[in-house]
Amino acid sequence: MSSATEYVPPRVWTWNKGNGGRFANINRPVAGPTHEKELPVGKHPFQLYSLGTPNGVKVTIMFEELLAAGHAGAEYDAWLIRIGEGDQFGSGFVAVNPNSKIPALLDRSGPEPVRVFESGAILMHLAEKFGAFLPAGGAARAECLSWLFWQVGSAPYVGGGFGHFYAYAPTRMEYPIDRFTMETKRQLDVLDRRLAESEYLAGAEYTIADMATFPWYGGLAKGWLYGAAEFLDVASYRNLNRWADALLARPAVRRGRMVNRLSGAPSEQLHERHDAGDFETRTADRLAGG
Repeated sequence: MSSATEYVPPRVWTWNKGNGGRFANINRPVAGPTHEKELPVGKHPFQLYSLGTPNGVKVTIMFEELLAAGHAGAEYDAWLIRIGEGDQFGSGFVAVNPNSKIPALLDRSGPEPVRVFESGAILMHLAEKFGAFLPAGGAARAECLSWLFWQVGSAPYVGGGFGHFYAYAPTRMEYPIDRFTMETKRQLDVLDRRLAESEYLAGAEYTIADMATFPWYGGLAKGWLYGAAEFLDVASYRNLNRWADALLARPAVRRGRMVNRLSGAPSEQLHERHDAGDFETRTADRLAGG
């Protein structure tokens, strides 16, 4: 027999805005724009519309690494998309990403603008365009792409699964937390075992696979996500922590983590990035006169 509190699904589900918890104002079961709003366009070849979440940080790290490696053509404008306010449902954003998720990229470096959405696709697009951070062929390329797509396929368990039920759900429920914690720890173990035998995910070279994985699993290792470091015993994944520390020591990674960021110390928040000098002059603390 079912308990009195057990949820019984209806024959046909209907949307109730009140059942979305703290994300009720941005989640809906249909696609498309909710309002007309053009996107701003800056002076650089690449226009990035994003937010400093793990998926957004993947791309800003890539841009900063390209620039650090001397690819001047990778200059970009990073515009802030406030997903809590529904910016991703504006008509201009939906035209670049019909899935209404950050990040979204408009590549204006060629004769016609090219839209690219989904963080993994953006990383591949930039890597192939500049011939950087993605092996040209053979086993090394296959290894890099395997880890890249592993991350893209695995992270929803961490964010939409573990993170949601552990940190954001209206009430904490044992079954979903246990289910997604088990899978999250399995993924951490996958990475820890790989990094016990290899300096980077794809081998001896730093690639887009590392850039994609660091904001999520490096973030867990460093205790940045969901306040769950102790709960997940992240300190026990020693190889993962070694790798995360190595990436965090890279200046381009530290800069990439600042772009479009709205949380943390104001000195580490660069809400929008339109010039390399913005890191010194336009962080949140400086704009506030601090």
